[in-house]
Amino acid sequence: MNSGTQNPSLGEAASSFLASLPPKEGKTSQQAVYGFVRWYGWERPFAGLTAHEVANYAEQLSLSHANYLKNLELTRAFLVYAKKQGWSKTNLAAYLKTKKAKARLSSSARHGLLPTTSLTRQGYAELEAELADLKSRRPQAIDEMRRAAADKDFRENAPLDAAKEERGHLEGRIRELEQALKSATIIGKTQKVALKVGIGDSVVLRDAVSGEELYYTIVSPWEVDPTKGKISSNSPIGKAIIGRAQGEIMEITAPVGKLCYQIKQIER
Repeated sequence: MNSGTQNPSLGEAASSFLASLPPKEGKTSQQAVYGFVRWYGWERPFAGLTAHEVANYAEQLSLSHANYLKNLELTRAFLVYAKKQGWSKTNLAAYLKTKKAKARLSSSARHGLLPTTSLTRQGYAELEAELADLKSRRPQAIDEMRRAAADKDFRENAPLDAAKEERGHLEGRIRELEQALKSATIIGKTQKVALKVGIGDSVVLRDAVSGEELYYTIVSPWEVDPTKGKISSNSPIGKAIIGRAQGEIMEITAPVGKLCYQIKQIER
């Protein structure tokens, strides 16, 4: 794409952004950025993207998995880059805000029962490792709050506010992980081929329009990792293909219109 282009498509803008990054960073950012672009359409002019659409984008992402915040961070970086290039008059990154978890408990939780979490063996091990890492970071988070609180001017103590927010995220994530591991059901891998898509399965999807093949592994929201092709069973694609058989065609409604995919292969 010509760097002087002032009205690139979303696809062109994404390619330009990724090319501007160091190779390793570009590879890490690719899934998140391309996921955002695919949702609105590769050929759509970047200038046509509205603040309202960007504000709603986070709603189609899964809040519970570890990479939720990272995905938003990478997408924000893309939007900031676009603003600097002059492709948008508005700083769209400011509208990509973190959504809040719902406080209302489910019926099972109110009765003291934890909802079952389906995890692969690898996913369970990864959550255990993350939990151990977060607990090891507790002393540092507490120390940062103490040091920030040493500033007696609480009226404009931004470091203290940031430290409190970070501590809150840390403790919240620890509670989530402890609950998920406590209620986890480990998914076995006894079959090589599955008749219908389920959590833990790997699928090859074929775009009915472009012929592009997409490779995904359907996992619980806790195991999502876009850099490894692991998508949530609660994501739009995940919801559309769970329970579907090889060869079936399904449609997913997105802002760009109807996305049509065929399940080319299912493996477990």
